[in-house]
Amino acid sequence: MQNEKTRILAQLQRYRDHQPARFATALAVGGLSLFGVVAAFATANNVEPVVATRPVVEQLALPVADPFDAADEVFVREERIRRDDTVAALLSRLGIQDAAAVDFMRSAPAAAPIFRQMSPGKVVTARVDEDGGLEQLTFPLNGGDRALTVSAADGDGFAVSEDALQLDRRVVMKSAHIRYSLFGASDAADIPDTVATQLADIFGGDIDFQRDIRKGDRFSVIYESLSYLGRPLRSGRILAAEFVNDGRTYRAFWFDDEHGNGGYYTAAGKSVRKAFLRSPLEFSRITSGFSSARMHPILQQMRAHQGIDFGAPVGTRVKTTGDGVIEFVGNRGGYGKVVIVRHQTQYETLYGHLSGFAASLRAGSRVHQGDVIGFVGATGLATGPHLHYEFRVAGVHRNPLAISLPDAPPLAAAQLPAFHQRLQPVVADLTRIGGTDLALLDE
Repeated sequence: MQNEKTRILAQLQRYRDHQPARFATALAVGGLSLFGVVAAFATANNVEPVVATRPVVEQLALPVADPFDAADEVFVREERIRRDDTVAALLSRLGIQDAAAVDFMRSAPAAAPIFRQMSPGKVVTARVDEDGGLEQLTFPLNGGDRALTVSAADGDGFAVSEDALQLDRRVVMKSAHIRYSLFGASDAADIPDTVATQLADIFGGDIDFQRDIRKGDRFSVIYESLSYLGRPLRSGRILAAEFVNDGRTYRAFWFDDEHGNGGYYTAAGKSVRKAFLRSPLEFSRITSGFSSARMHPILQQMRAHQGIDFGAPVGTRVKTTGDGVIEFVGNRGGYGKVVIVRHQTQYETLYGHLSGFAASLRAGSRVHQGDVIGFVGATGLATGPHLHYEFRVAGVHRNPLAISLPDAPPLAAAQLPAFHQRLQPVVADLTRIGGTDLALLDE
């Protein structure tokens, strides 16, 4: 070993004398070689003794599957309805080869929604046997959390039932800034329109979303998202929300009691909901304001305009601004098709120039704030589609956009401990996402 090291050093000396420019590189290489020799020498002195081994072969018994009847095997399939799909094509992809089941669905009146509600994107599931016989078909119904179920009955035939879908719920937290509009900001933050609409309803007593929205306003929402078979179905209720409008912060938290009665409240337990909404339309524009004297566009004479005109397309939904009882529904002179609602003892609201009324609406029926009572039109003395809205207090017309609206009742004292207990983690979440810019609208 000593001879080997002496030989390497002699080579490096000769290389340095003839190639001084490359000596550093050669020295590094030589050093590594020398280190390798020493390392090899050190390893050789620490070799562990060889342990004798021998192969061992054992016979292992394979687990024996329990015998089963292949005829009892059931397959579960799911398919998404495609555009221009037919029921026959859908059933074929689901593996259903059961003529009796198909004939039953075609002839049974209770199964008719299957043929009428072939909405693209809807997920349909089926349980079939190995021969394609239908055991069960689950068909989600439009606009809800229910499904139509076609099942093989005991013995012969089939049965139809309507059942609740087994939905999965998760909580979503998002925030956005407004540059031009509420819906523009919600779209940019991937917040569903239904959540944005709820937001406007929650704060509708404090914020006029047609006039008060400012560039730079921001909002945060914590809401439920409902899914079926792992696929998003729809958004649920807002659990907490914050809206900063022109520098002023509004917060609302959902709370319900053991009987399922709930509402939105401030952190102090005061109801966020006013007794009346500022506007009977979700979103529109004001075409004529409250005035003691205005030139009537049709009669061409100066008359008081004792209400607010909201311009909106024909068919836009009109909501009652407060809880009450329908006092009148029908045609009345220049108002055209009109609905009048009586609230408590001294308040009354009027909705004129409607194109139609909500189904089953009649005098004497009770309505709740936000219920759809009619649709925007241009009946009566109207130059175009709009809603004429009046607000009366003890028979006197008042400007609904300027009047101070009464509050809804607060939480009872006995409910406050449970409310504050639920509130603490939600407030922390709302505060955390409130300072996060998840979306900036850039139209």
